[in-house]
Amino acid sequence: MTVNKRKKNSRQRGYKTHGYGSMKKHRGSGHRGGKGMAGTGKRADSKKPSIWKERYFGKYGFKSKSQLKIKPFNLLYIEDNFDSLLGRKIIEKDNDFYDVDAGKLGFNKLLSSGRVSKKFRIRVMYASKNAIEKVKAAGGEVTLLSQSKEA
Repeated sequence: MTVNKRKKNSRQRGYKTHGYGSMKKHRGSGHRGGKGMAGTGKRADSKKPSIWKERYFGKYGFKSKSQLKIKPFNLLYIEDNFDSLLGRKIIEKDNDFYDVDAGKLGFNKLLSSGRVSKKFRIRVMYASKNAIEKVKAAGGEVTLLSQSKEA
């Protein structure tokens, strides 16, 4: 076992190019054929087999243009940010109820995490069963909007 092996570059001190030939070689990414995956299609099949497993070439699958992105929020979010939302007039007081429009908040699905301490009238596109039950148990109501109004 060799413990104190000299580094290769120490043997090349004073040798101008360190084994890379001309001075203009081994300079920058041009020596490698480019940055990143550049140059992989050149020189026949020399580099292609090494990147086939990474699915670098071609397009796969499709993305539906009509698919709606779900942006969920919890009841906890309304309770935690109640004062600031009321101050910014995103939540409005109407008799005993507090009106919450999820569209103004930037969300489209109501989830049930958190407690409800006030009567909310929440307008939202989607809501979980537990969220609807919690709001109704506190004396509020959840109105589900149809997709045709939103789109």
